[in-house]
Amino acid sequence: MQAMSEGRTEPSAEVRRRCEMLRAEIERHSRLYYEKAAPEITDIEFDALMRELVSIEAQYPELITPDSPTQRVGGSPLQGFETVEHEVPMLSIDNTYNEGELRAFDERVRRGLGGETPLYVVELKIDGVAISLRYENGILVRGATRGDGTRGDNVTENVRTIRSLPLKLQGDYPPSIEVRGEVYMRRDELERLNRLREEEGEPPLANPRNATAGTLKLLDPRQVARRRLDLLAYDVAPLPGTTILSHWETLEALRRYGLPVSPHAQRCATIEEVLDACARWETKRVELAYETDGMVVKVDSAEHRRRLGATAKSPRWVIAYKFPAQIARTRLLDITVQVGKSGILTPVAEMEPVPLAGTIVKRASLYNFEDLARKDLRVGDMVELQKAGEIIPQVIRYVPEDRHEQAHPFMAPETCPVCRGKVHKDPDGAFLRCLNLACPAQIKGRIEYYASRAAMDIEGLGPALINQLVDNGWVRDPSDLYGLEPVALAKLERMGEKSAANLAAAVEASKSRPLSRLIAGLGIRHVGEHIAEVLASHFDSMDRLMAASLEELQEVEEIGPVVAASIRDFFDTEENRALIAKLRERGVNMREERVVPEGPRPFEGKTFVVTGTLRGGSRDEMHERIKRLGGKPTSSISAKTDYLIVGENAGSKLEKARKLNVAILTEDEFEALAGGGS
Repeated sequence: MQAMSEGRTEPSAEVRRRCEMLRAEIERHSRLYYEKAAPEITDIEFDALMRELVSIEAQYPELITPDSPTQRVGGSPLQGFETVEHEVPMLSIDNTYNEGELRAFDERVRRGLGGETPLYVVELKIDGVAISLRYENGILVRGATRGDGTRGDNVTENVRTIRSLPLKLQGDYPPSIEVRGEVYMRRDELERLNRLREEEGEPPLANPRNATAGTLKLLDPRQVARRRLDLLAYDVAPLPGTTILSHWETLEALRRYGLPVSPHAQRCATIEEVLDACARWETKRVELAYETDGMVVKVDSAEHRRRLGATAKSPRWVIAYKFPAQIARTRLLDITVQVGKSGILTPVAEMEPVPLAGTIVKRASLYNFEDLARKDLRVGDMVELQKAGEIIPQVIRYVPEDRHEQAHPFMAPETCPVCRGKVHKDPDGAFLRCLNLACPAQIKGRIEYYASRAAMDIEGLGPALINQLVDNGWVRDPSDLYGLEPVALAKLERMGEKSAANLAAAVEASKSRPLSRLIAGLGIRHVGEHIAEVLASHFDSMDRLMAASLEELQEVEEIGPVVAASIRDFFDTEENRALIAKLRERGVNMREERVVPEGPRPFEGKTFVVTGTLRGGSRDEMHERIKRLGGKPTSSISAKTDYLIVGENAGSKLEKARKLNVAILTEDEFEALAGGGS
């Protein structure tokens, strides 16, 4: 056990019991919420349990375990992903597309079994990212993507953020087990993310699978946690010493271990039952919370699987049946152009309303003008559309035989459709951008983002009110919000004296928001909520940030050349510097307040990197401790690093530290240097 710092006491038996009880209760309620959709307590009650556990672990870090629910949200950003080799290859699955091909698969299986008729298990094919999860003594120790089937990326820190995934198994689990599953994103979560992207003037994510893959590749686990991924387990890798069960028994075992397993798996005695299941779910899939693009048909018996074997590419005992895409036809009535807060022009298809995959569709983004030209869509065309990921309407093509002779190609605008200002093609993509910062559409988008919860959090300032303020000429940039009078606001549509007073109070309150919120609210390209916090923490004040050179910006942890250039370009623009000056005059906070902790600061000016699994707590908690003692935690080893703190399974950072002659500390050695500081 970690030595107690001066003045610290050992946790009592009662505290230890309470800690264990809280962990068990939190995990139980998480399973009820995420797996069974049958919560027994409110979100507030759940949060209270979590807060109590966090409080106990903060007071007694030695009680923190890797499987604690408090360890789900990842720590510092990663510097890239380690490539790991799969002990058992993750083979691909062959596809079929119709009833005849499924029957042919059944015939091959029965021939391979000498005429025996197998049992099949039919499961939904989740359209996500395949994952391998290694548990040792019931504790999750590694999560890896499929990659090329032989090697994948170690994404352990990212998968630990998945709430439905147990960090510790339940029941009579084996000492070592490798679970195979699918990480996915719910449809409602994708819709939430796309709304945020739309607010920021970014194109939507095309489908849940792409969103899932992109999320797992994020280098900041905290950002991954915010995207709310889910997981379903569907198999176990046949590791040496693993007892091979039938597939149906495997699914039941996974459930007993506390892993989320699809409730829709079905055991089938004949190929006819398999075909019936596929036909049923082809229709019912729209009712699911996630995207599925087919069914997976597996031979149930472990002995039958062994006899059937596998090719170099895929097992002979499993096949995927892919659903045909749901396609609708409708008339393209018009192509309009929207302008986002960053000036990006997006073509939009306006269509005759048509039912598709459970909803009525009448509008669809055409993404950019290059894609529009490639598809050669014209007003008046009969078009075919589908839902990408069964969520986002997507125009596939026009119907050639239905095109009118008078239909003309759509010409990309040479000026902004809102302000008639110049447009410019981005050098790094296919997007057109309005260059006029005074464009009303951009102003509205920027004001809406400035007032959002992620930025200055001005309650009551929504799109409808922003439209009135901009259209009336009262607001041209965020600084104008601070000159609005309640008397004038009360005269606006759907506003009264009380609403106007509340809004004025909310605007006034926003002046005292932390600097990080203001930086986020400025809408600097590539600078979101997290990067804004990094910048505010590093530079302390708006003046220091504005004066920072390109080189100084790139020295900041997590700031690369692209982000640094975007920040520098923003503050080099005269209009933006003028906006900062006006916000300052209005009394908006321009500094990041630092609270210097009381007590000794033995690590003043020293830089630390933490690696491996710590027995005394999480990396985040170690980082906070380093800060309290005057040090600076970073995520990557360099010649400027003073100390590397190592836990178990330290990995490549330990080797790099040795090469750079960086001082290496165990947890005990760190405690000794800290000298009892808190």
